[in-house]
Amino acid sequence: MLTLHHLNNSRSQRILWLLEELGVEYKIEFYQRDSVTNLAPASLRALHPLGRSPVLSTPDGVIAESGAIIEYLVKYHATRSFTAPESGEALQQYWFWLHFAEGSLVPPLVANLVLEKARQKGSKPFFIKPITDKLVDGIINAYYGPNLAQSLRYTEAYLSEHTWFAGDAPTGADVQMIFPLESLVASGRAGDFPAIQSYVKRIHARDAYKAALEKGGEYAYA
Repeated sequence: MLTLHHLNNSRSQRILWLLEELGVEYKIEFYQRDSVTNLAPASLRALHPLGRSPVLSTPDGVIAESGAIIEYLVKYHATRSFTAPESGEALQQYWFWLHFAEGSLVPPLVANLVLEKARQKGSKPFFIKPITDKLVDGIINAYYGPNLAQSLRYTEAYLSEHTWFAGDAPTGADVQMIFPLESLVASGRAGDFPAIQSYVKRIHARDAYKAALEKGGEYAYA
């Protein structure tokens, strides 16, 4: 039996979606973020030393990291309608987007979010705000902003010509990519990217995705 250790408002929500798509039997163990720090509870470290979500308990042991979990589930529980491409360009795109999500897209996205929070915290006392704003703007404009913009333009261009990220049906690449993209849409930062917005709507309309939301509980996309 598979057990997903599910943290609220986390990447484990996309693993729930994958489990529903695959129709595999599984259990959910729920964990809540600390109300003050917003970090995962210490109990997750009893499962894996990193203490982060998602974590999947399998007959072969415990596995962490979304990409690794996706590859495990697709390898051992793929269905005719939800599997990895076997060869060709679709397989190359599968590998690329599966790793692009967390390797290239998420880091600048998270960095921008953290810096904006730093800006808010640095607004008091009032005479510190101009200094904080200048520092944050400098960091964002020098690296994280352009990096994120480039990744979003590339993703938008690809989705303008493709329904899914790897082939003619959703795959693990879509499971990996949905987390950053739905966050962008929910926060209003995808206003200039209609293909990304349409893609997120397609995912959210899927029965398996809706079932995952019902089972996973409250999920703040942003």
